Amino acid sequence: LKPSSQTPVIAARFVRLLREAGLPDGVVNFLPGSGSEVGEYLVRHPGVDFIAFTGSQEVGTRINRLASEIRPGQHHIKRVIAEMGGKNAIIVDAGADLDDAVTGTLASAYGYQGQKCSACSRVIVLASAHEAFVPRLLEAVASLRIGAPKEPGVDMGPVIEAAAKARIGRAIAQGKKVARLAMEADVSTLGAGFFVGPAVFTDVPPDSALAQEEIFGPVLAVIKARDFAHALALANNTRFALTGGVYSRSPGHLARAQREFQVGNLYLNRGITGALVGRQPFGGFRMSGVGSKTGGPDYLLQFSEPRTITENTLRRGYAPSIATARRLMEEG
Repeated sequence: LKPSSQTPVIAARFVRLLREAGLPDGVVNFLPGSGSEVGEYLVRHPGVDFIAFTGSQEVGTRINRLASEIRPGQHHIKRVIAEMGGKNAIIVDAGADLDDAVTGTLASAYGYQGQKCSACSRVIVLASAHEAFVPRLLEAVASLRIGAPKEPGVDMGPVIEAAAKARIGRAIAQGKKVARLAMEADVSTLGAGFFVGPAVFTDVPPDSALAQEEIFGPVLAVIKARDFAHALALANNTRFALTGGVYSRSPGHLARAQREFQVGNLYLNRGITGALVGRQPFGGFRMSGVGSKTGGPDYLLQFSEPRTITENTLRRGYAPSIATARRLMEEG
């Protein structure tokens, strides 16, 4: 287990729980460190057979490339599961319950400061609902309380590190050049900490970086659609395919979204984060990742090596039972 360099403590607690649960020593080995040093070494090492990765598209695709290279002493083809990013959209239909749509979008976009691969970063609103939805959304965002997570009632804390704060700040600055910044919460009075206020952009060009690139922070792009078909086309117009959602009262539109909305996890009339193991197996496709969905029935099978053994028992001579054969083998 090589955790992110930002999260060694929670990973260490997880390993402690495994040991307390009775997992033998050596089954899981905890190795924190820099991704560019420790992670790179593990990926390249000929003794590593299988890599399960969660993180950015940039790092995930690099791991996939490095894992494909055969090195001296390597006797296997490395396999990779990579769960990467998303540019996840919620579609708000003309007949949607706007109160539900606002609360669902708010939680999906700004929970965990937007630092979830499943977070909503685009909300695509049909033109007939746009004027009613956007003011409600802005009021809801303005009501979020930002501060230290230990304080009761705080909705948003700081982002994870200084580099993340700087990267999100650059994305907001670039977004101002192509779209209208409808609101950005002032966090200048919060003092020390990597605080980034929630930001909402409107009039966002669908092909702009603001609508196409993963920011991994509390930045939401509002895009207007002519009709439901246009909304689906806009939602599918990214290289990612992780999560998505639709708020609609139209059974026909919901059925069409199930057929045409190209995401690994589609949520109808609810928020798009918080997948549960066994209920909503999680994972996407396109540039969002490769491998069977986490929490699904096929996930652990990827870590196994399937074998087939066939014996001809209709032969002359002694044919011991399987139990006898095993005993004889154990006895040498």
